[in-house]
Amino acid sequence: MSSFTVALSVIAMVVPLATALQIVAAVPMAVVAQRHRTRALISAAVAGTLVAFVAAGTTTAVTVATSALLGGLVGRAKRRGQGLLAVLALTSVIGPLLGLVAITVLLILAPLRELFLRTVENTIEGVARLLSRAQALVGPADVLRSSAGAVLDNWWWWILGTMTLTIVGGALFTWLILGAVLDRLATIPVVDHLPAAGGGRVAPLPVTLNRIGFRYPDARSDALRDIDLSIDFGEFVAIVGHNGSGKSTLARILAGRAPTSGTVERDGVAGLGLTGGTAVVLQRPESQILGSRVADDVVWGLPPNTDTDVGALLTEVGLGGMGPRDTASLSGGEMQRLAVAAALARRPALLIADEATTMVDADGRASLVALLADLPRRHRMSVVLVTHQESETTAADRVVHLHGGTQVEHSPEWMRSRFLGEGSAIFRSGSPLLVLRGVGHTYNRRTPWSQKALGDLDLTVSQGDGILVLGGNGSGKSTLAWILAGLTTPSTGSALFDGSAISRDVGAVGLSFQHARLQLQRRTVAEDIESAGGPEVGSAQVSRAMDAVGLDRLLAGRDIDSLSGGQMRRVVIAGLVVNKPRILVLDEPLAGLDPPGRTEIIGVLGNLRRLGIAIVVISHDVDGMDRVCDRTIVLDDGHITSDAPTPGVPS
Repeated sequence: MSSFTVALSVIAMVVPLATALQIVAAVPMAVVAQRHRTRALISAAVAGTLVAFVAAGTTTAVTVATSALLGGLVGRAKRRGQGLLAVLALTSVIGPLLGLVAITVLLILAPLRELFLRTVENTIEGVARLLSRAQALVGPADVLRSSAGAVLDNWWWWILGTMTLTIVGGALFTWLILGAVLDRLATIPVVDHLPAAGGGRVAPLPVTLNRIGFRYPDARSDALRDIDLSIDFGEFVAIVGHNGSGKSTLARILAGRAPTSGTVERDGVAGLGLTGGTAVVLQRPESQILGSRVADDVVWGLPPNTDTDVGALLTEVGLGGMGPRDTASLSGGEMQRLAVAAALARRPALLIADEATTMVDADGRASLVALLADLPRRHRMSVVLVTHQESETTAADRVVHLHGGTQVEHSPEWMRSRFLGEGSAIFRSGSPLLVLRGVGHTYNRRTPWSQKALGDLDLTVSQGDGILVLGGNGSGKSTLAWILAGLTTPSTGSALFDGSAISRDVGAVGLSFQHARLQLQRRTVAEDIESAGGPEVGSAQVSRAMDAVGLDRLLAGRDIDSLSGGQMRRVVIAGLVVNKPRILVLDEPLAGLDPPGRTEIIGVLGNLRRLGIAIVVISHDVDGMDRVCDRTIVLDDGHITSDAPTPGVPS
């Protein structure tokens, strides 16, 4: 939020006619104040002001600080249920105080005071000359000149009054502008995915769960029921189950969240994030990277003077010698290994990896699971891996299988035969639609940080095609997806859709991102699909789009956050289909889905191909994709190394 405020303030300063963004810049800070304590606002304000000063100078820094003040006052009042009068009363005190601070600084720093007064004098003279150009305004211009002496002689009163009026008036204007925005944002629920660290002795293990149950607020049923589980030191435990079975909820309880029924027995507190406590590695590695360099990220957030052998930790997780590397240059698998190293720096007794392998390629997934399985043998700790991949459970000491919130007997057959008896459909391809010739792309070109992603790539996508793009992390798959959708213009070569550059016709090719939830911007299913299609889309088009992706029309009024992962992906695809694209590019459409969810999405893609829409699937996960894609392209280091029919698909 602080970065957002800085960005808006910088744009307001450098872009003509964008001054109104200075008011909008207060919105992120108001949201921080509305949803968090005052200390969070102060931290965001200080960080934003310093960054703005370094990036764009004093004026922008003052703008950010003012946005933080005004937005913070309004957001704090909204959080406490106060009205406009409370805000005005508070600003009538803060305004004079800030004025006194400014006066004190100018009294102490005589050269700065002289510069300030000279600036004021020149400003008054400039405004007066501008007014004098109009005959009718000569009188007001003379009055303005004559007032300059009074202002300069009594500058302290002028600063005090101006500062007070500015703060009070700004707060009033901010309230009128932001009030409705904050009221709407207040209706969006804040989900506490992880518990606070808690106080007391840190001792997450051994832990025993007795008849644990959990129900989320406003939910109609329990997420977990009657769970009995014990974990001691030296174990590698896998938790498996379909989407919505309660795996992540159980992981949160192990991390310290209190259940709604049953008891959790341990010698102390879980100590989430504390030394010797519980560490969590999540699904999206890029959301866990905070340092700009690999070595910085390992020690980020550790208490001062903590003795950490960064080199040894990086070597242990397979990143030896990468300490000076820029974290942005790491692949997905390397990022997850870095997250494990950062977790180990806290010497945790319990490490929870919640779907940590989802965004990693097959080789990286296997090596990451091997790393996690080996940790309890080398450290006094236990590892809990939450997954829906049966192959990742083979090294586990125990497998906890959840189904519908209850613990059931585990069988390796639970993921098998999901495509049994379903043959590959025969699809038809038509004329070429999108043609890439000699495409290459380099990020940060002509800088010391340049990084080549694609090189001399040729590809043709025809009507009704089904193309599967494979490759390891860092092979250029996502860059290719963005070029196909026109969101990235290639550094070299051409990407032509119907003979013209696709970058000039963004939207002609639909793009589904890796993380479906980030692409859903409205509260309900129907609202999101309708907004994706634009103002000309009505309920009839929304219904047809839902039919095309196999969504029950009764879900139209459902809240987005109440949907399963597979349903969210189908809503995203429906939002793309409503625009009647001829090509859809889907980046990791099966990521994080259980077998039923995978089957649903594969069926949706097959139905779209039958409608004549070309499908380009970029994925690490190929199981079942031969039912949709009859052509497979393999990328390696930004080049196509193979372009052949998909194995198992009849030609």
